[in-house]
Amino acid sequence: MGKSKELSVDLKKRIIDLNKSGKSLGGISKQLQVPRATVQTIIHKYKVHGTVVSLPRSGRKRKLSHAAERRLVRMVKSQPRITKKQVCKDLEADGTQVSVSTVKRVLHRHGLRGCRARKKPLLQKRHVKTRLKFAADHMDKDKTFWRKVLWSDETKIELFGHNTQQYVWRRKGEAFNPRNTMPTVKHGGGSIMFWGCFAASGTGSLQKVNGIMKKEDYLQILQENLKPSARRLGLGRSWVFQQDNDPKHTSKVVKEWLNR
Repeated sequence: MGKSKELSVDLKKRIIDLNKSGKSLGGISKQLQVPRATVQTIIHKYKVHGTVVSLPRSGRKRKLSHAAERRLVRMVKSQPRITKKQVCKDLEADGTQVSVSTVKRVLHRHGLRGCRARKKPLLQKRHVKTRLKFAADHMDKDKTFWRKVLWSDETKIELFGHNTQQYVWRRKGEAFNPRNTMPTVKHGGGSIMFWGCFAASGTGSLQKVNGIMKKEDYLQILQENLKPSARRLGLGRSWVFQQDNDPKHTSKVVKEWLNR
Protein backbone atom coordinates (compact mmCIF):
# COMPACT_ATOMS: atom_id res chain seq x y z
CA MET A 1 0.00 0.00 0.00
CA GLY A 2 1.31 3.46 -0.92
CA LYS A 3 1.97 6.15 1.61
CA SER A 4 -1.17 8.21 2.34
CA LYS A 5 -1.17 11.96 1.84
CA GLU A 6 -0.77 14.05 4.98
CA LEU A 7 -3.83 16.04 6.05
CA SER A 8 -3.75 19.80 5.67
CA VAL A 9 -3.35 22.01 8.73
CA ASP A 10 -6.83 23.49 8.17
CA LEU A 11 -8.43 20.03 8.21
CA LYS A 12 -6.55 19.13 11.40
CA LYS A 13 -7.79 22.34 13.03
CA ARG A 14 -11.38 21.45 12.09
CA ILE A 15 -10.91 18.07 13.78
CA ILE A 16 -9.75 19.81 16.98
CA ASP A 17 -12.63 22.31 16.86
CA LEU A 18 -15.19 19.53 16.45
CA ASN A 19 -13.61 17.59 19.32
CA LYS A 20 -13.77 20.66 21.56
CA SER A 21 -17.45 21.10 20.69
CA GLY A 22 -18.11 17.62 22.12
CA LYS A 23 -18.42 15.64 18.91
CA SER A 24 -17.36 11.98 19.15
CA LEU A 25 -14.42 10.47 17.28
CA GLY A 26 -16.76 8.45 15.10
CA GLY A 27 -18.88 11.53 14.31
CA ILE A 28 -15.83 13.56 13.33
CA SER A 29 -14.58 10.70 11.18
CA LYS A 30 -17.90 10.37 9.37
CA GLN A 31 -18.40 14.10 8.88
CA LEU A 32 -14.90 14.86 7.54
CA GLN A 33 -14.33 11.52 5.76
CA VAL A 34 -11.15 10.90 7.77
CA PRO A 35 -10.26 7.49 9.29
CA ARG A 36 -11.18 7.26 12.98
CA ALA A 37 -7.63 6.22 13.93
CA THR A 38 -6.27 9.35 12.21
CA VAL A 39 -8.75 11.56 14.08
CA GLN A 40 -7.69 9.96 17.37
CA THR A 41 -3.96 10.45 16.59
CA ILE A 42 -4.44 14.14 15.73
CA ILE A 43 -6.43 14.84 18.90
CA HIS A 44 -3.86 13.01 21.06
CA LYS A 45 -1.01 14.93 19.44
CA TYR A 46 -2.77 18.23 20.08
CA LYS A 47 -3.30 17.37 23.76
CA VAL A 48 0.38 16.44 24.19
CA HIS A 49 2.10 19.13 22.09
CA GLY A 50 -0.54 21.87 21.82
CA THR A 51 -0.26 22.06 18.02
CA VAL A 52 -1.43 20.27 14.89
CA VAL A 53 1.61 21.31 12.85
CA SER A 54 3.93 18.46 11.88
CA LEU A 55 6.86 18.26 14.28
CA PRO A 56 10.47 17.76 13.12
CA ARG A 57 11.24 14.12 12.58
CA SER A 58 14.33 12.45 13.95
CA GLY A 59 15.54 11.39 10.50
CA ARG A 60 18.18 8.78 9.85
CA LYS A 61 20.35 7.76 12.76
CA ARG A 62 23.64 9.68 12.91
CA LYS A 63 26.65 7.79 11.60
CA LEU A 64 28.91 9.45 14.17
CA SER A 65 28.10 10.03 17.82
CA HIS A 66 28.89 13.37 19.43
CA ALA A 67 31.96 11.82 21.05
CA ALA A 68 33.15 10.46 17.68
CA GLU A 69 32.65 13.88 16.08
CA ARG A 70 34.73 15.54 18.79
CA ARG A 71 37.46 12.94 18.23
CA LEU A 72 37.37 13.57 14.47
CA VAL A 73 37.72 17.34 14.98
CA ARG A 74 40.61 16.86 17.43
CA MET A 75 42.32 14.56 14.90
CA VAL A 76 42.08 17.14 12.12
CA LYS A 77 43.15 20.06 14.32
CA SER A 78 46.24 18.16 15.44
CA GLN A 79 47.01 17.07 11.85
CA PRO A 80 45.78 19.89 9.55
CA ARG A 81 47.30 18.25 6.46
CA ILE A 82 45.42 14.96 6.84
CA THR A 83 43.13 14.07 3.93
CA LYS A 84 39.46 13.07 4.13
CA LYS A 85 40.31 9.58 2.87
CA GLN A 86 42.92 9.16 5.58
CA VAL A 87 40.40 10.28 8.21
CA CYS A 88 37.98 7.63 6.92
CA LYS A 89 40.69 4.96 7.16
CA ASP A 90 41.61 5.96 10.72
CA LEU A 91 37.95 5.86 11.80
CA GLU A 92 37.43 2.53 10.06
CA ALA A 93 40.43 1.11 11.95
CA ASP A 94 38.59 2.01 15.17
CA GLY A 95 35.40 0.29 13.97
CA THR A 96 33.51 3.30 12.57
CA GLN A 97 32.81 3.26 8.84
CA VAL A 98 31.82 6.59 7.28
CA SER A 99 32.00 8.11 3.81
CA VAL A 100 34.19 10.98 2.68
CA SER A 101 31.06 13.14 2.35
CA THR A 102 30.14 12.51 5.99
CA VAL A 103 33.63 13.55 7.14
CA LYS A 104 33.39 16.70 5.03
CA ARG A 105 29.95 17.62 6.43
CA VAL A 106 31.08 17.12 10.03
CA LEU A 107 34.19 19.27 9.55
CA HIS A 108 32.21 22.01 7.82
CA ARG A 109 29.70 21.97 10.68
CA HIS A 110 32.61 22.69 13.05
CA GLY A 111 33.94 25.53 10.89
CA LEU A 112 36.85 23.56 9.39
CA ARG A 113 37.35 23.81 5.64
CA GLY A 114 40.01 22.56 3.26
CA CYS A 115 42.22 25.46 2.12
CA ARG A 116 45.54 25.81 0.37
CA ALA A 117 48.42 26.09 2.82
CA ARG A 118 49.94 29.58 2.71
CA LYS A 119 53.63 29.62 1.85
CA LYS A 120 55.81 31.48 4.33
CA PRO A 121 59.59 31.79 4.66
CA LEU A 122 61.03 29.34 7.15
CA LEU A 123 62.02 31.50 10.14
CA GLN A 124 64.22 30.50 13.02
CA LYS A 125 63.60 31.82 16.53
CA ARG A 126 66.27 34.50 16.18
CA HIS A 127 64.58 35.74 12.99
CA VAL A 128 61.23 36.01 14.74
CA LYS A 129 62.82 37.83 17.70
CA THR A 130 64.64 40.31 15.43
CA ARG A 131 61.52 41.05 13.36
CA LEU A 132 59.44 41.59 16.46
CA LYS A 133 62.04 44.03 17.84
CA PHE A 134 62.09 45.94 14.53
CA ALA A 135 58.29 46.26 14.62
CA ALA A 136 58.31 47.41 18.26
CA ASP A 137 61.06 49.99 17.60
CA HIS A 138 59.13 51.55 14.71
CA MET A 139 55.57 51.51 16.00
CA ASP A 140 55.61 55.28 16.59
CA LYS A 141 56.58 56.14 12.99
CA ASP A 142 53.87 57.87 10.95
CA LYS A 143 52.97 57.50 7.27
CA THR A 144 55.33 60.30 6.25
CA PHE A 145 58.30 58.30 7.54
CA TRP A 146 57.30 55.09 5.73
CA ARG A 147 56.79 56.95 2.44
CA LYS A 148 60.50 57.77 2.56
CA VAL A 149 61.70 54.17 2.98
CA LEU A 150 63.21 52.27 0.05
CA TRP A 151 63.10 48.51 0.68
CA SER A 152 65.30 46.00 -1.12
CA ASP A 153 66.07 42.29 -1.16
CA GLU A 154 67.03 39.39 -3.38
CA THR A 155 64.88 36.40 -4.20
CA LYS A 156 65.20 33.12 -6.02
CA ILE A 157 62.42 31.97 -8.32
CA GLU A 158 62.37 28.24 -8.92
CA LEU A 159 62.00 27.19 -12.53
CA PHE A 160 61.62 23.54 -11.58
CA GLY A 161 60.83 21.82 -8.32
CA HIS A 162 58.58 22.64 -5.39
CA ASN A 163 55.42 23.88 -7.08
CA THR A 164 53.07 21.40 -5.39
CA GLN A 165 50.01 22.57 -3.50
CA GLN A 166 49.27 21.46 0.03
CA TYR A 167 45.78 21.61 1.53
CA VAL A 168 45.05 21.99 5.22
CA TRP A 169 41.93 21.95 7.40
CA ARG A 170 41.53 25.27 9.20
CA ARG A 171 39.01 27.80 10.45
CA LYS A 172 38.56 31.30 9.06
CA GLY A 173 41.30 33.63 10.27
CA GLU A 174 43.83 30.84 10.90
CA ALA A 175 45.62 31.01 7.53
CA PHE A 176 48.98 32.09 8.98
CA ASN A 177 48.99 29.84 12.01
CA PRO A 178 52.36 28.02 11.69
CA ARG A 179 50.51 24.67 11.66
CA ASN A 180 48.61 25.76 8.54
CA THR A 181 51.50 27.14 6.48
CA MET A 182 54.06 25.57 4.16
CA PRO A 183 57.63 26.69 5.01
CA THR A 184 59.76 27.75 2.04
CA VAL A 185 63.51 28.15 1.71
CA LYS A 186 65.54 30.05 -0.86
CA HIS A 187 67.15 27.18 -2.70
CA GLY A 188 66.23 24.43 -5.12
CA GLY A 189 67.01 23.12 -8.58
CA GLY A 190 66.71 25.28 -11.65
CA SER A 191 66.28 28.77 -10.18
CA ILE A 192 66.96 32.36 -11.18
CA MET A 193 67.88 35.18 -8.77
CA PHE A 194 66.76 38.81 -8.85
CA TRP A 195 67.51 41.92 -6.82
CA GLY A 196 64.72 44.46 -6.53
CA CYS A 197 63.52 47.44 -4.53
CA PHE A 198 60.23 49.21 -3.81
CA ALA A 199 58.72 52.05 -1.83
CA ALA A 200 55.22 53.13 -0.85
CA SER A 201 54.94 54.96 -4.18
CA GLY A 202 55.76 51.94 -6.34
CA THR A 203 58.44 49.52 -7.53
CA GLY A 204 62.01 50.39 -8.41
CA SER A 205 64.56 48.56 -10.52
CA LEU A 206 64.61 44.80 -10.96
CA GLN A 207 68.08 43.40 -11.62
CA LYS A 208 68.89 39.83 -12.65
CA VAL A 209 71.80 38.31 -10.73
CA ASN A 210 74.15 36.12 -12.72
CA GLY A 211 75.67 33.23 -10.81
CA ILE A 212 76.47 33.48 -7.11
CA MET A 213 76.25 37.05 -5.87
CA LYS A 214 79.29 38.29 -3.94
CA LYS A 215 79.70 41.57 -2.08
CA GLU A 216 81.32 43.15 -5.16
CA ASP A 217 78.34 42.14 -7.31
CA TYR A 218 75.93 43.54 -4.71
CA LEU A 219 77.83 46.83 -4.56
CA GLN A 220 77.68 47.16 -8.34
CA ILE A 221 73.89 46.55 -8.29
CA LEU A 222 73.47 49.31 -5.69
CA GLN A 223 75.66 51.71 -7.63
CA GLU A 224 73.66 51.17 -10.82
CA ASN A 225 70.12 50.93 -9.44
CA LEU A 226 69.70 52.46 -5.98
CA LYS A 227 69.75 56.19 -6.60
CA PRO A 228 67.98 56.00 -10.00
CA SER A 229 65.17 54.03 -8.33
CA ALA A 230 64.89 56.60 -5.52
CA ARG A 231 64.61 59.42 -8.08
CA ARG A 232 61.95 57.60 -10.13
CA LEU A 233 59.92 56.89 -6.99
CA GLY A 234 60.07 60.55 -5.91
CA LEU A 235 61.71 59.98 -2.53
CA GLY A 236 63.42 63.38 -2.57
CA ARG A 237 66.84 64.22 -1.13
CA SER A 238 66.34 62.52 2.25
CA TRP A 239 65.24 58.90 2.42
CA VAL A 240 65.96 55.62 4.25
CA PHE A 241 67.45 52.56 2.57
CA GLN A 242 66.25 49.33 4.23
CA GLN A 243 67.98 45.98 3.71
CA ASP A 244 68.42 42.83 5.80
CA ASN A 245 71.54 41.57 7.58
CA ASP A 246 72.85 39.34 4.83
CA PRO A 247 76.69 39.23 5.06
CA LYS A 248 76.96 40.86 1.61
CA HIS A 249 74.74 43.73 2.74
CA THR A 250 76.76 44.37 5.90
CA SER A 251 80.19 43.99 4.32
CA LYS A 252 82.73 46.79 4.84
CA VAL A 253 82.85 47.80 1.18
CA VAL A 254 79.06 48.16 0.99
CA LYS A 255 78.82 50.08 4.28
CA GLU A 256 81.52 52.52 3.14
CA TRP A 257 79.68 53.23 -0.10
CA LEU A 258 76.33 53.73 1.66
CA ASN A 259 77.87 56.10 4.23
CA ARG A 260 79.51 58.37 1.67
